[in-house]
Amino acid sequence: MASLTAVVVAVAALVVVLVSRSDDKGDTAGSGSGEVFLQNTSAAGPDPFTASTARTDSASGAASLPPRTGTAETATPRVSGSTPGLYGGTRATASCDVERQVRYLSAEPAKNAAFAKVLGLEPNAVPAYLRSLTPLQLRVDTRVTNHGYKDGAATSYQAVLQAGTAVLVDGRGVPRVRCACGNPLTEPVAQQEPRTTGTPWPNYQASQVVVVAPSVTVVNVFVVYDPEDDAWFAREHGDTGRQDRPTPPPPRPTPTTTSASPSVTPSTTPPMPCVTVTGDETPTPNDGVTPSPCPSTLSPTATTPTPTTPTPSTPSTDTSSPSTGTPTDSPSDSPSDSPGAPTDGSPDTPTDTTDPQSDPQSDTRPDTRPDTDSDTRTDTSTDGTVETAPGTGRQPVA
Repeated sequence: MASLTAVVVAVAALVVVLVSRSDDKGDTAGSGSGEVFLQNTSAAGPDPFTASTARTDSASGAASLPPRTGTAETATPRVSGSTPGLYGGTRATASCDVERQVRYLSAEPAKNAAFAKVLGLEPNAVPAYLRSLTPLQLRVDTRVTNHGYKDGAATSYQAVLQAGTAVLVDGRGVPRVRCACGNPLTEPVAQQEPRTTGTPWPNYQASQVVVVAPSVTVVNVFVVYDPEDDAWFAREHGDTGRQDRPTPPPPRPTPTTTSASPSVTPSTTPPMPCVTVTGDETPTPNDGVTPSPCPSTLSPTATTPTPTTPTPSTPSTDTSSPSTGTPTDSPSDSPSDSPGAPTDGSPDTPTDTTDPQSDPQSDTRPDTRPDTDSDTRTDTSTDGTVETAPGTGRQPVA
């Protein structure tokens, strides 16, 4: 009986130990409401894999990031790893000593194997993998799952890495190694009610922390900000700075929130209604503003036709030659020089002026010129034209 009791107690103790270790792992991994460690740029953190391989200079300059997906209330915002300006650094200088990192892990096979397991690699692939990464610096506080090394195995915990932290970045723009401790990094696990551990740095705000999401395409060139020269340069993926080249700054990101433009804000004052008017009626002003008449009810104003005075026609001045079928030998004077031209108001009826007796001014001397078969008669009309007719044999002389 005593032995049975001892066995039950031992099993119960083992269950407690297993459950406690599972809970601890869950907290540090962030499966529920575990701790989130705040790690500044130089802190090694708990159980580092290796000594630091980071540069001592941690200045990176604050990043101006484009709109982020997600909200502070629902999840940590995510930013694509290909975002220009997400990372900083110094032109022609690597933020981490990659070869030293390779030597540290190669010197300790157990650590190298644990490191490889976290990132899903074979142990012998670690050196080539490290050399394929790009040494850069974070420009914004970033959430990750960090890993330490303890008792021959990798541990994990949720962390926020301060802007300026030196990291090695993979081809999708995701930080994979923290150079201050040599730890492998993976994507963070969401926390419902995280408890932050550590001393916040100046300007730390939980709402400004981001998660770097893998780019949908391979990042061949990173657009990097250099805070020392206040300039931008391009660094090729996997390069340590030997091929850095200047590049124009990226366009400024679009603000995530915008205020309504005054020009498109609806007016709170209702428009003044139109009024119905008829005839010559004028709308009555209201508070100094005269309303417009309603087009649909606007009555046309009666107008009195204005009598028009016919414009007298100008006498024709057509002096075209009459029929020249029979030439004439007797010239005739202009009708304007004949005072005897009638003005009876019948412009379309020619008047015969061949009778010398009808005009007291006419010359009654006998015509001594020989008659010809082509003698013509001249008729003068009141419209100023001269008409000739053959067969008269006489021509009045003014």
